[in-house]
Amino acid sequence: MTSPFTPGITAGRLTPETLSSNFSDLHAPYDGHEASVAADRCYFCHDAPCMTACPTDIDIPLFIRQISTGQPQAAARTILEQNILGGMCARVCPTETLCEQVCVRETAEGKPVEIGRLQRHATDSVMASNAHPFTRAPSTGKRVAVVGAGPAGLSCAHRLAMLGHDVALFDAKPKPGGLNEYGIASYKSTEDFAAREAAWLMQIGGITLHTGRKLGVDVTLSELQSDFDAVFLGLGLGAVNALTCAGTDRHGVSNAVSFIEELRQASDLAALPIGRNVVVIGGGMTAVDAAVQAKLLGAENVTIAYRRAQDAMPASLYEQELATAKGVRILPNVMPVAIHGNGTCAEIELEYTTTEGGTLKGTGETTRLPADQIFRAIGQTFVPAGTDGPALEHGKIAVDATGRTSIPGVWAGGDCTPGEDLTVVAVAEGRDAAMDIHTTLTGEA
Repeated sequence: MTSPFTPGITAGRLTPETLSSNFSDLHAPYDGHEASVAADRCYFCHDAPCMTACPTDIDIPLFIRQISTGQPQAAARTILEQNILGGMCARVCPTETLCEQVCVRETAEGKPVEIGRLQRHATDSVMASNAHPFTRAPSTGKRVAVVGAGPAGLSCAHRLAMLGHDVALFDAKPKPGGLNEYGIASYKSTEDFAAREAAWLMQIGGITLHTGRKLGVDVTLSELQSDFDAVFLGLGLGAVNALTCAGTDRHGVSNAVSFIEELRQASDLAALPIGRNVVVIGGGMTAVDAAVQAKLLGAENVTIAYRRAQDAMPASLYEQELATAKGVRILPNVMPVAIHGNGTCAEIELEYTTTEGGTLKGTGETTRLPADQIFRAIGQTFVPAGTDGPALEHGKIAVDATGRTSIPGVWAGGDCTPGEDLTVVAVAEGRDAAMDIHTTLTGEA
């Protein structure tokens, strides 16, 4: 199938068999023996640096010891007590820059204990048993609205339900999961894992999911404040930054977030059109995910164009190396100045850049790349519409250390608040806000 507007963008470049192989699990899960061998490499450090580096404070030496002694489900409980989305975080968390980077084995040998894969082994074992390791406390009679069923909202909802509160979980999308469902590269989360994890999480009971309900359109914050004892906002980031160069309105130019969402929800990868020459503008995780998946769909040439030096890219070195290993070219120190073509994009013109005194400047020298499809991945922004006025900080909802906003009875967490936009950070913020909501509503620590 070829688009009438974009002649170079065609579906079915690769066979279904090749696509299935391309989008299979990035890392095969450990079997029992492999997990035992990997766990035996852990020194079980006192005051382990890996624990300090984990945003959710998982007792990593304990869960690895439990695996080494043949207790993967006990290990899963240790993980899930701190991070109820430990299964997804094991797949997408940048362990190479967090827990594994500070592993003593990494320092001594240049090869850390594979904490992420061990965490996946443990959490997969408990999900495979279809058992839920936690039971719900007696009802408190309190009702809490959680807006946004992404990592922060799911984490908050689960902890509140476990503590005995009744939770109404609202989300604008038709499925829960947020970026776990709609924004993660398919080869990182296979076999519909995000949906399965969300369903498993809600086995705790006490959580009623309301999909297709957007804050500010289908429900207002003031209504939720009237109907519930507390409100948690886990809204994520609702807008994608736009390119400012000429020609961005040409066919074939779109945002990487929408491309990844379409790919994640596609029932047939062979039906997804992809260009021959794809250029992704940006340098973060979204840019890498879009570029790699474009290559896996059958694009012949894929380039990530980043405005600064490659060592300044927000994407980790591991992600950069993954991209290049899949055949993606990384072109640093360039910024777009024009997109050329007759109604559809055919070329992108890039200006070389330099940094002087910390300031990025164009050099005046340009180059052109063939480009029949261009994705922008230059960041996302929070859209405050519908939040009815919590104070903002740096364009996001301002919160204190417990997640409280400037509005009494309203908490927030995740990407809509200042801080790192990581799944594992969102989980921690949702969990901690839930604990503060519980204390506020009941007076119990």
